[in-house]
Amino acid sequence: MTSHAMDDTRPLVITIDGPSGAGKTTVSRRLADRLGCRYVDTGALYRAVAWRVDAAGADYRDAQALKRLLAELKPAVSWKEGCMRIHIGGRDVTDGLRSPKISMLASRLSALPLVRAYLLDLQRALGRRGRVVFEGRDMGTVVFPRATLKIFLDASPDARARRRYRELAAAGNQSLEEVRRDMQQRDRNDSTRDLAPLKKAPDMLYIDSTGLSVDEVVDRILAGLPRRGDLARRGNGPA
Repeated sequence: MTSHAMDDTRPLVITIDGPSGAGKTTVSRRLADRLGCRYVDTGALYRAVAWRVDAAGADYRDAQALKRLLAELKPAVSWKEGCMRIHIGGRDVTDGLRSPKISMLASRLSALPLVRAYLLDLQRALGRRGRVVFEGRDMGTVVFPRATLKIFLDASPDARARRRYRELAAAGNQSLEEVRRDMQQRDRNDSTRDLAPLKKAPDMLYIDSTGLSVDEVVDRILAGLPRRGDLARRGNGPA
């Protein structure tokens, strides 16, 4: 990882990028808890847009209809016991955002400049106060290129497919092979799109989580985190 001089005047922002199933959500939550930071799942923000598009029966390829929908969306973000919750129109929609249908639609929407510009402003607003761990696919390359620490979290394709399958097991509507195929398609969508593709930047700390426990991954991240004065406040809860 490229070394940079530490700047204590910038907000503490840690970004964790990587493909689906690499363990970003679990690692990000554990890291945020250990540092006393907020955790932001930016993929959930895209899925919230997808949820609204799907609920409205809108055609995401209709730019004008999508623009009107985004203007009315106004998602609200809150935290409960360290977990981020998303509300649309006063309704908590968090638990409905991880279905295969919504995830695939979110991947398609994430390739649209209109959607990315809309959520870019929201994500940067969430990061302005600092002491935040952001999880996503372009957090360290586009949204926060000067973050305190930037991680690229990866895992073998088999490990990622198994993890995603276990996440969806409660719904029981997809086989392991179907999960694997959907993941491969999403990988192609995310890594080949023209706008902000998923990629590892030269100044990211690369971690392969295959065979590692969550705490082992978090320990590696903490070892790469530069010392700053505001880290002395860890454990005091989110800012």
